[in-house]
Amino acid sequence: MKQEKIILTGDRPTGKLHIGHYVGSLRRRVELQNSGIYDKIFVFEADGQALTDNIDNPEKVRQNVIEVALDYLACGIDPAKSTIFIQSQIPELCELTFYFMDLVTVSRLQRNPTVKTEIQMRNFETSIPVGFFTYPISQAADITAFKATTVPVGEDQEPMLEQAREIVRRFNFIYGDTLVEPNILLPDNAACLRLPGTDGKAKMSKSLGNCIYLSDSADEVEKKIRTMYTDPNHLKVSDPGQVEGNTVFTYLDAFSRPEHFERYLPDYANLEELKTHYRRGGLGDVKVKKCLAAVMQEELEPIRNRRKEFEQDIPAVYDMLKKGCEVARAAAAETLSEVRKAMKIDYFEDQALIDEQAARFGSH
Repeated sequence: MKQEKIILTGDRPTGKLHIGHYVGSLRRRVELQNSGIYDKIFVFEADGQALTDNIDNPEKVRQNVIEVALDYLACGIDPAKSTIFIQSQIPELCELTFYFMDLVTVSRLQRNPTVKTEIQMRNFETSIPVGFFTYPISQAADITAFKATTVPVGEDQEPMLEQAREIVRRFNFIYGDTLVEPNILLPDNAACLRLPGTDGKAKMSKSLGNCIYLSDSADEVEKKIRTMYTDPNHLKVSDPGQVEGNTVFTYLDAFSRPEHFERYLPDYANLEELKTHYRRGGLGDVKVKKCLAAVMQEELEPIRNRRKEFEQDIPAVYDMLKKGCEVARAAAAETLSEVRKAMKIDYFEDQALIDEQAARFGSH
């Protein structure tokens, strides 16, 4: 039987989604969903994972589940083509995690570069919650429960996926060929790897207040672009400017297409010409920012409008999530049943075992 092509991807619902998420993953997910290449697509909200470092603030996660669902729908993730679900509503994932924990050593988790970085970022040091420490194992359960063959993630998640592959290999080695080994799908556009914050800092984050959210109004987007970090040495229009590390140009790399220049800056054929002029001097930041604002509004306006439509019927969005959870739970339950059988803990489903033991003890 031909192996199905299945995608699993998701986000932690700790805040509304911003253009970094859009460029890094959402836009690509919609393309993959509409490509017709994949048999099934699962998109989930990792609320259980979000609680590992927000355990004292469950309301934050609770409120953001609906925000993320609205952002998904607004971007074009279609519940008719993709199953959208919430991690905590699939108890089978916890059981799989529990079994997988026996396949991984503490020292192996400590060596995981993604875990190391995240621990430093959150200043956990010696007070690491066990749930947070073991989330590569939980992530392996998420991936394997749905038999995902493809996981689209950024480069920073490669160690996590490698850990999942190790768990699959070890499980299959011990218990026989049961789980599917996933492949990573990296972004194909260098500008999409990591979009910096509007202040030029490496990461967009809610706490730094340097995000442009997908749900921001046109005025908010305009205001954030006006105050965006550029080249600090480009003080006068006549000064030569630096394009590298200049956030406005990084965003243009990610969002602009040649046809935008015909519309908004007809003096330039494409982005390369604009960059050349900026490097030479004689081009002001205001003009470049105006062009970026026009490009961004064109991209974000349809998303904003779709979001407003979905906001009109929130009970329907919850209903869509509930249905998605039912579909996801059925898929995870099927995998779990195969795992239990392989591990020989399916006591009540194994009639041969019951008969064998009955014969052994001479009972009828």
